[in-house]
Amino acid sequence: MQTTSPRTAHLQTNRLQTDRLELSAARLADIPDLYAFLGDRDAMRFTQCDESFAACRKRVLVHEWFRRRDGFAPWVVRLRTSGDIVGWGGLYTDPFDPGWGPELGYYLAPNAWGQGIGRELAAAALDYGRGRTSISCLTAFAHPQNSASRKLLLGLGFEAAGFVKEMNRDRFTLLLKTG
Repeated sequence: MQTTSPRTAHLQTNRLQTDRLELSAARLADIPDLYAFLGDRDAMRFTQCDESFAACRKRVLVHEWFRRRDGFAPWVVRLRTSGDIVGWGGLYTDPFDPGWGPELGYYLAPNAWGQGIGRELAAAALDYGRGRTSISCLTAFAHPQNSASRKLLLGLGFEAAGFVKEMNRDRFTLLLKTG
Protein backbone atom coordinates (compact mmCIF):
# COMPACT_ATOMS: atom_id res chain seq x y z
CA MET A 1 0.00 0.00 0.00
CA GLN A 2 1.40 3.39 -1.02
CA THR A 3 1.40 5.81 1.90
CA THR A 4 2.56 8.93 0.07
CA SER A 5 1.74 10.44 -3.27
CA PRO A 6 4.48 11.35 -5.76
CA ARG A 7 3.80 15.02 -4.94
CA THR A 8 4.54 14.52 -1.24
CA ALA A 9 7.23 11.83 -1.45
CA HIS A 10 9.92 14.52 -1.08
CA LEU A 11 8.76 15.08 2.50
CA GLN A 12 10.17 11.69 3.47
CA THR A 13 13.66 12.77 2.40
CA ASN A 14 14.62 15.81 4.43
CA ARG A 15 18.21 15.84 3.23
CA LEU A 16 20.12 15.15 0.05
CA GLN A 17 23.86 14.80 -0.12
CA THR A 18 26.45 15.36 -2.81
CA ASP A 19 30.18 14.74 -2.51
CA ARG A 20 30.71 17.91 -0.46
CA LEU A 21 27.25 19.29 0.28
CA GLU A 22 24.18 18.59 2.34
CA LEU A 23 20.98 20.05 0.91
CA SER A 24 17.93 20.42 3.11
CA ALA A 25 14.71 22.32 3.62
CA ALA A 26 15.12 25.53 5.59
CA ARG A 27 14.40 25.74 9.30
CA LEU A 28 13.73 28.94 11.23
CA ALA A 29 17.10 28.50 12.92
CA ASP A 30 18.82 28.71 9.50
CA ILE A 31 17.50 32.17 8.65
CA PRO A 32 20.18 34.24 10.48
CA ASP A 33 22.95 32.38 8.60
CA LEU A 34 21.07 32.77 5.32
CA TYR A 35 20.48 36.47 5.93
CA ALA A 36 24.21 36.97 6.51
CA PHE A 37 24.73 36.66 2.74
CA LEU A 38 21.20 37.03 1.28
CA GLY A 39 21.08 40.46 2.93
CA ASP A 40 24.61 41.45 1.89
CA ARG A 41 24.28 44.02 -0.90
CA ASP A 42 27.81 43.33 -2.22
CA ALA A 43 27.40 39.55 -2.18
CA MET A 44 24.00 39.75 -3.90
CA ARG A 45 24.89 42.56 -6.33
CA PHE A 46 23.90 40.46 -9.34
CA THR A 47 20.64 39.14 -7.90
CA GLN A 48 18.00 39.65 -5.21
CA CYS A 49 19.19 41.22 -1.94
CA ASP A 50 16.90 41.01 1.08
CA GLU A 51 16.46 44.49 2.53
CA SER A 52 15.87 43.24 6.08
CA PHE A 53 15.92 40.15 8.24
CA ALA A 54 12.10 40.14 8.09
CA ALA A 55 12.19 40.18 4.26
CA CYS A 56 14.65 37.27 4.23
CA ARG A 57 12.52 35.32 6.70
CA LYS A 58 9.41 35.93 4.58
CA ARG A 59 11.15 34.84 1.37
CA VAL A 60 12.52 31.64 2.91
CA LEU A 61 9.22 30.71 4.60
CA VAL A 62 7.13 31.38 1.48
CA HIS A 63 9.47 29.16 -0.52
CA GLU A 64 9.09 26.45 2.12
CA TRP A 65 5.31 26.66 1.69
CA PHE A 66 5.87 26.23 -2.07
CA ARG A 67 8.01 23.14 -1.33
CA ARG A 68 4.97 21.53 0.30
CA ARG A 69 2.81 22.57 -2.65
CA ASP A 70 5.17 21.84 -5.56
CA GLY A 71 7.61 19.27 -4.21
CA PHE A 72 10.62 21.53 -4.71
CA ALA A 73 12.05 24.81 -3.43
CA PRO A 74 15.50 26.21 -2.68
CA TRP A 75 17.57 24.13 -0.31
CA VAL A 76 19.82 25.33 2.45
CA VAL A 77 23.32 24.37 1.33
CA ARG A 78 25.74 23.17 4.01
CA LEU A 79 29.27 21.87 3.78
CA ARG A 80 29.20 18.22 4.85
CA THR A 81 32.54 18.51 6.62
CA SER A 82 31.59 21.40 8.92
CA GLY A 83 27.83 21.86 8.65
CA ASP A 84 28.39 25.53 7.78
CA ILE A 85 25.69 27.15 5.64
CA VAL A 86 27.30 28.38 2.41
CA GLY A 87 24.31 28.82 0.12
CA TRP A 88 20.65 28.60 -0.71
CA GLY A 89 19.29 27.37 -4.02
CA GLY A 90 17.96 24.70 -6.29
CA LEU A 91 14.68 24.41 -8.16
CA TYR A 92 11.78 26.72 -7.42
CA THR A 93 8.80 28.56 -8.80
CA ASP A 94 9.32 32.17 -7.78
CA PRO A 95 6.34 33.37 -5.73
CA PHE A 96 7.62 36.96 -5.84
CA ASP A 97 8.17 37.16 -9.61
CA PRO A 98 5.70 34.64 -11.03
CA GLY A 99 5.20 33.70 -14.63
CA TRP A 100 8.58 32.25 -15.55
CA GLY A 101 7.77 28.65 -14.59
CA PRO A 102 10.19 26.44 -12.70
CA GLU A 103 13.62 28.00 -12.27
CA LEU A 104 17.10 27.03 -11.19
CA GLY A 105 18.72 29.52 -8.85
CA TYR A 106 21.71 29.60 -6.53
CA TYR A 107 22.80 32.14 -3.97
CA LEU A 108 26.20 31.59 -2.40
CA ALA A 109 28.03 33.15 0.52
CA PRO A 110 31.21 34.92 -0.61
CA ASN A 111 33.39 32.36 1.19
CA ALA A 112 31.91 29.69 -1.11
CA TRP A 113 32.66 31.47 -4.39
CA GLY A 114 35.08 29.91 -6.84
CA GLN A 115 35.03 26.42 -5.31
CA GLY A 116 32.58 24.65 -7.63
CA ILE A 117 29.83 24.67 -5.00
CA GLY A 118 27.38 26.36 -7.37
CA ARG A 119 28.02 23.68 -10.00
CA GLU A 120 27.61 20.87 -7.45
CA LEU A 121 24.36 22.38 -6.16
CA ALA A 122 23.02 22.99 -9.67
CA ALA A 123 23.89 19.46 -10.84
CA ALA A 124 22.09 17.99 -7.81
CA ALA A 125 19.08 20.18 -8.54
CA LEU A 126 18.95 19.04 -12.17
CA ASP A 127 19.21 15.38 -11.10
CA TYR A 128 16.42 15.97 -8.57
CA GLY A 129 14.31 17.66 -11.24
CA ARG A 130 14.77 14.83 -13.70
CA GLY A 131 14.19 12.04 -11.19
CA ARG A 132 11.67 13.41 -8.72
CA THR A 133 9.55 16.03 -10.46
CA SER A 134 7.44 16.39 -13.56
CA ILE A 135 9.32 19.53 -14.64
CA SER A 136 10.11 19.39 -18.34
CA CYS A 137 11.72 22.80 -18.90
CA LEU A 138 13.69 25.09 -16.61
CA THR A 139 14.51 28.77 -16.75
CA ALA A 140 17.48 30.49 -15.13
CA PHE A 141 18.63 34.09 -15.06
CA ALA A 142 22.06 35.68 -14.87
CA HIS A 143 23.11 39.30 -14.73
CA PRO A 144 25.10 40.19 -17.87
CA GLN A 145 28.19 41.00 -15.76
CA ASN A 146 28.03 37.75 -13.77
CA SER A 147 30.37 35.77 -16.00
CA ALA A 148 30.70 32.90 -13.49
CA SER A 149 26.94 32.30 -13.45
CA ARG A 150 26.66 32.56 -17.22
CA LYS A 151 29.52 30.07 -17.64
CA LEU A 152 27.91 27.69 -15.13
CA LEU A 153 24.53 27.74 -16.87
CA LEU A 154 26.02 27.22 -20.33
CA GLY A 155 28.21 24.41 -18.98
CA LEU A 156 25.10 22.67 -17.61
CA GLY A 157 23.48 22.74 -21.05
CA PHE A 158 21.27 25.81 -20.67
CA GLU A 159 20.79 27.88 -23.81
CA ALA A 160 20.63 31.67 -23.98
CA ALA A 161 17.03 32.75 -24.54
CA GLY A 162 17.38 36.53 -24.63
CA PHE A 163 17.70 39.57 -22.42
CA VAL A 164 14.86 40.54 -20.05
CA LYS A 165 15.15 44.32 -19.89
CA GLU A 166 12.87 44.87 -16.89
CA MET A 167 14.98 42.42 -14.83
CA ASN A 168 18.36 43.46 -16.32
CA ARG A 169 19.09 39.73 -16.67
CA ASP A 170 19.86 37.29 -19.42
CA ARG A 171 17.39 34.42 -19.55
CA PHE A 172 18.49 30.83 -20.10
CA THR A 173 16.42 27.71 -20.69
CA LEU A 174 17.03 23.99 -20.41
CA LEU A 175 14.89 21.12 -21.62
CA LEU A 176 15.01 18.91 -18.53
CA LYS A 177 13.01 15.99 -19.87
CA THR A 178 12.11 14.90 -23.35
CA GLY A 179 9.10 12.97 -24.47
